[in-house]
Amino acid sequence: MIINAAAKINLMLDILGKTEDGYHSLFMIMQSVGIYDTITLKKTGVPNEIRLSCSDDRLPCNEKNIAYKAAAAFFEKTKLQNSGFSIHIEKRIPFEAGLAGGSADAAAVLIGLNKMTGANLDIETLCRIGVKIGADVPFCLKGGTMLAMGIGEVLAPLPPVKNNYYVLVKPDMGISTKEAYDAADNHKIRHTDKNGILRALSTEQEEKVYPLIANVFEQFVEVPDRADIKATMRKHNTLAHCMSGSGPTIYGIFEKEKDAQKCVDELSKKYKNVFLCRPIKSGTTIVEE
Repeated sequence: MIINAAAKINLMLDILGKTEDGYHSLFMIMQSVGIYDTITLKKTGVPNEIRLSCSDDRLPCNEKNIAYKAAAAFFEKTKLQNSGFSIHIEKRIPFEAGLAGGSADAAAVLIGLNKMTGANLDIETLCRIGVKIGADVPFCLKGGTMLAMGIGEVLAPLPPVKNNYYVLVKPDMGISTKEAYDAADNHKIRHTDKNGILRALSTEQEEKVYPLIANVFEQFVEVPDRADIKATMRKHNTLAHCMSGSGPTIYGIFEKEKDAQKCVDELSKKYKNVFLCRPIKSGTTIVEE
């Protein structure tokens, strides 16, 4: 089975506080975008085998990889006999980028195993498995345009955004999610206009959304090129621009394809990871069974 696993961006990210068990309570507007890792699942016939490979040798191909954890958690939850599976990840979503690439891979594994084993668990059960291995996995299972709260496990669908053009740029650096949250704990946060963006999205007044797009991590996570990238995006008529997740990826939203393409052309002269895509309505797509 071949599955495309989509990246996500945050149209809004706010940190509301910490839970009793030490997790951060979040308010996020999340959006799937058309940049994909491709996951190939095959039966190996070797009992209890989970064999993992990846096109990027910088990623671990063992139990440390979230895709491996997803497979192990699936069999633990279902109590099904693992007849042996290989998982190959064709990596296109940059990692340590704030784009939920690892969580997308895990979601694809859960979707694939659910179908290939005949377990036929409903999506909410898959989300309960997924959230234990990664806070963004439930969103990646569902995808589209969503409000996410708690640590990411509380999801509510929102009307789809307009089919604009999105330019994503990941500078040549990575940011540790843990270090980003540690920084948040040591800063006073200026909170976002959560009610305003929800009202605008729910009433499909997207022109009112753009000025409200915000990510509190920008207040205390340093991305050296962020100002220059945003300046380039503004030069090419971006409707809005923001950092995704804990960074360092910056995205811009464009109404016209020609403006987006000019922005890509300019940014590609300096950065290796520059993408032009559009918003999509699902987190995973089965390409071949």
